[in-house]
Amino acid sequence: IMIRLDGRTALVSGGTRGIGAAIADLFTEAGANVVVAGRRSAAGRHRSVAFDVTDDDAVAGGVAEARQLLGGRIDILVNSAGVLSEASVVEMTPKVWNQTLAVDLTGVFYVCRHVVAGMIAQRWGRIINIASQLGIKGAPSMSHYVAAKAGVIGFTKSLALEVAEHNVLVNAIAPGPIETAMVAGVTEEWKQAKMRELPLGRFGVVEEVAPSALLLASEPGGN
Repeated sequence: IMIRLDGRTALVSGGTRGIGAAIADLFTEAGANVVVAGRRSAAGRHRSVAFDVTDDDAVAGGVAEARQLLGGRIDILVNSAGVLSEASVVEMTPKVWNQTLAVDLTGVFYVCRHVVAGMIAQRWGRIINIASQLGIKGAPSMSHYVAAKAGVIGFTKSLALEVAEHNVLVNAIAPGPIETAMVAGVTEEWKQAKMRELPLGRFGVVEEVAPSALLLASEPGGN
């Protein structure tokens, strides 16, 4: 039976491409009212708002705009904005380190910060943060990305404990390598080495991740 989200509203940060876009599409198919957020407004099948997740004031304004578009409430939040690059610890500049942490970790905090209070007030909410298996197992030349995604996993655990009593459930999805524009930006050498580790012999596709988000956004026996 197809999981339905009829009557639910969702904000998908990083929803203009990659995993976020696939989740936004699936949520819409399941009946949710969806707004996607990216660094710039995007023409597409979803209404969109534009904000930089590394700017707390911009996030506050963007979340307020999204809430208005969604009729005054956000039931489901997906944090999928991210950046990925390669650099050894010795060669990495503070700028690259800080930018990666700002987008991939601090951005998750900022968006949650401005959404959670509304979920607590309405006593219903679902938050799904896109982490990465690298946040659990590590990877050479990606200490900044790994640290950020490990942080997302820890942040998710703590926030889940804070808000569960208010019927707000917080989870993270930690996919392996997925065919996205973000992963396309890493070197062929890295991708081939990663491919050799995979029993499946290929990277995943975004449509294989989105159903997990749909399940986590739902509730048993209803929408």
